[in-house]
Amino acid sequence: MSIGSPARGLIRIVLYVLWTLPLMPLQLLAVLLRIRPVYRWLPVLYHRVVCHILGIRVEVYGRPSRATPTLFVGNHVSYLDVEVLSSILPVSFIAKSEVATWPFFGWLARLQRTVFIDRRRHAARTGRDGIQARLDAGDDLVLFPEGTSGDGTRVLPFRSALLGATQMRHGRDPVPVQPVTIAYARLDGIPVGRLCRPFFTWFGDMELAPHLWNMVALGEVAAIVVFHDIVDIDRLGDRKKLTDYCFRTISGATQAINRGRYDQLPPKPAAA
Repeated sequence: MSIGSPARGLIRIVLYVLWTLPLMPLQLLAVLLRIRPVYRWLPVLYHRVVCHILGIRVEVYGRPSRATPTLFVGNHVSYLDVEVLSSILPVSFIAKSEVATWPFFGWLARLQRTVFIDRRRHAARTGRDGIQARLDAGDDLVLFPEGTSGDGTRVLPFRSALLGATQMRHGRDPVPVQPVTIAYARLDGIPVGRLCRPFFTWFGDMELAPHLWNMVALGEVAAIVVFHDIVDIDRLGDRKKLTDYCFRTISGATQAINRGRYDQLPPKPAAA
């Protein structure tokens, strides 16, 4: 069943395609020629326009890390998370290997230099090595340690294995880790409750195409992004404590947003 305005949804899809297709070869050329400023910052411009097309208004609380590299650790509730975070920061994502095989979206992931990993337990070391190599090269990465997307009501348990990559730095200082909370909080200014949250969150056995169509037909959604205090694995002691810190911090902010308690979040950055 379609929700919202089908005409709005159709217009948004057409604009999305018209904006995306011309930029794909430009990003590919920048990646092949290793033009770092272009392949890092072109996606930021691209995703900012995509958010505008899709009616996503991003609200930022706290200050994102400016250290390079940084590992951003966040909860995962929707395919929209990539658009939202990439509209703020020049980051690449750590994703399960299956994403690379997705039609069209797999290509977009490759163009943003996604790190594809096998999440099976026996492949954890290979995944850590791949992440470490990218961090050593100075790339900012985003990790979703839940391993899947949730319904936005609560944060699923975090897996700690891949966070070990922040410590294996060949004698250098450990990589800064910044927890990030993402939530889709209001639709056309009205708080999104538990019943309406699945219009934006994508989880379980939901089919992508119908969900995407319903989402683009809706009005303006407020996406809340909270950047928490930066830590590192040495300061907290070990990988388990780092994982627990990220989980507790993100879970607390998720519950605060769901209750409308924005006073419990870090302050918004001052306008430039």
